Amino acid sequence: MAGTKTPPRILAIAGSDSSGGAGIQADIKTITMLGGYAMSAITTVTAQNSVGVQAIAPMAGSVVAQQIASAVEDIGVDAIKIGMLHDSDVIAHVARALTGIDAPVVLDPVMIATSGAALIDPAAIASMREMLFPMAALITPNLPELGHLLGREITDTAQMVAAAEELSQASGAAVLAKGGHTGDARIVDVLYQPEARAVQCDHARIDTPHTHGTGCTLSSAIATLLGHGQPMEHAVRLGRNFVVNAIRAAPGFGAGNGPLGHQAVRRLD
Repeated sequence: MAGTKTPPRILAIAGSDSSGGAGIQADIKTITMLGGYAMSAITTVTAQNSVGVQAIAPMAGSVVAQQIASAVEDIGVDAIKIGMLHDSDVIAHVARALTGIDAPVVLDPVMIATSGAALIDPAAIASMREMLFPMAALITPNLPELGHLLGREITDTAQMVAAAEELSQASGAAVLAKGGHTGDARIVDVLYQPEARAVQCDHARIDTPHTHGTGCTLSSAIATLLGHGQPMEHAVRLGRNFVVNAIRAAPGFGAGNGPLGHQAVRRLD
């Protein structure tokens, strides 16, 4: 998909996944396959694979901030994707490092594990709301995260639409509410942009365990497409297509929830 023109410079701020399925590794694969120039600021080093997380070593906030500065001050940046931020200190450092940067920010508020357990503490969630939500062009919560942010359970599409609108109005950002956690045969995502109508995107649910890193992949795909100059709704639709095609092309690695097939995606239809 890469062309001959100068690629958009995309900065991914997220944790490292040693098995390559999610986090920075998924971001870099996605950005590259979509014709972007990938840069990174690693927030956490993890030992993980398709069956779980075996070890975590958070980076100091000052180190994360310096990674951002080193990339932006020399290379420049056209769009930013933010993934897992483990505590209030790193959130504050990231917010300060991004102040004054004129590039769209796609924020994937990684807060809830697949098991339902909280991945960051309440103070960090409050810091994210206060410091990063106002910087975001797009926030991409899944259903448990959206419910956690609004303090109620969300179980169907009608509730998703109302919740996406509520979070958008509170934050000033567009919100992409991801509906993969429902039991519906089709996955419905809802995009709500301030002062615009809600847009629903859907596709048939794919029967596969190999979905590790879908949220990371989607947010970095949208950031890359925004960096290419695509309007928000089109970037979301194309980003979703990239994820669906990557799931279909999953190589089948791992004993659990395996990685996507980023390397095989050549089309966005």
